[in-house]
Amino acid sequence: MTETARPALSIVAPCYNEEGVLHELHQRLVGVCRQAVGWDFEIVLIDDGSRDRTRAIIGELCAADPHVVGVFLSRNHGHQLALTAGLNICRGERVLIIDADLQDPPELLHDMMALMDGGADVVYGQRTARDGESAFKRFTADLFYRILGKLVDVNIPPNTGDFRLMSRPVLDELNRLPEQHRFVRGLVSWIGYKQVPLQYHRHARFAGTTHYPVKAMIRFAIDAITGFSTVPLRMATYLGLLAALVGICMMGWAAYSYFAGIAIRGWTTIMAPMLILGSTQLLVLGVIGEYLGRLYMQSKNRPLFIIEEIKRSEGALQPPLHAIQGAAQPKSVA
Repeated sequence: MTETARPALSIVAPCYNEEGVLHELHQRLVGVCRQAVGWDFEIVLIDDGSRDRTRAIIGELCAADPHVVGVFLSRNHGHQLALTAGLNICRGERVLIIDADLQDPPELLHDMMALMDGGADVVYGQRTARDGESAFKRFTADLFYRILGKLVDVNIPPNTGDFRLMSRPVLDELNRLPEQHRFVRGLVSWIGYKQVPLQYHRHARFAGTTHYPVKAMIRFAIDAITGFSTVPLRMATYLGLLAALVGICMMGWAAYSYFAGIAIRGWTTIMAPMLILGSTQLLVLGVIGEYLGRLYMQSKNRPLFIIEEIKRSEGALQPPLHAIQGAAQPKSVA
């Protein structure tokens, strides 16, 4: 491979506490890659500050397989930023994003490659069923995509995750986007190009437990909505107008009652409007605060992630460090 050559395919998989699945992930990925592109591929595994043996196992895979690239972040940055780090490191002409838990079958790569050969720039997996997930998780996911579809102008397909195959031109545009609070599947949709779905049955996790508790899901949903829509700000304006209208009506009623000699009984009559108006004001301030907080964090212009180390086999092509967008420089490249 010459210095300017790229592998035909890169697979990017963020990993956080995935020691129980990494060997199976590696074996299956190598199998599908060999069928698709021979030996012209790389597997980029990003350790997102794991607390188990994930980092050590990735190091072992790098030493044993020259196609594996280990990217070790300095701490836990979160799934979307870990994914962003891998997408900046990978060098393939086509790039498959997949979670390490094997819920998304790597064996669908063959069908995705065929759709891309037919002219697609992005092939995204669209779930028809979801094994191993609670009814609450399925309900909230469906509700999230319904709400998101109503709020944003970008067409973000429902029942999708980050599992997708992208061409190099799409990835280059994605890597240019500087958002700190990233919603990668939304950013890919925003970029455009020809994007086609591939429907599939999502499996249960191969091992371990989910890393998306309710708190993380809520934060993820807020990032998605605030990153692609200003509708909540307009809703805050409408709520403020409605609260003002209610207040004017209450003042008119109180003035009429005073001059008509009607006694206004009890503190409930006073406290109810105060609570309604006060809670509305706090809600509006909270919405504004979410957007203002994101502007504040973005204005700091900090790197999106910090790479502590990149491991490749001896002689493997290294990307120039200045080409890694949004990253602080790694301490060592081994």
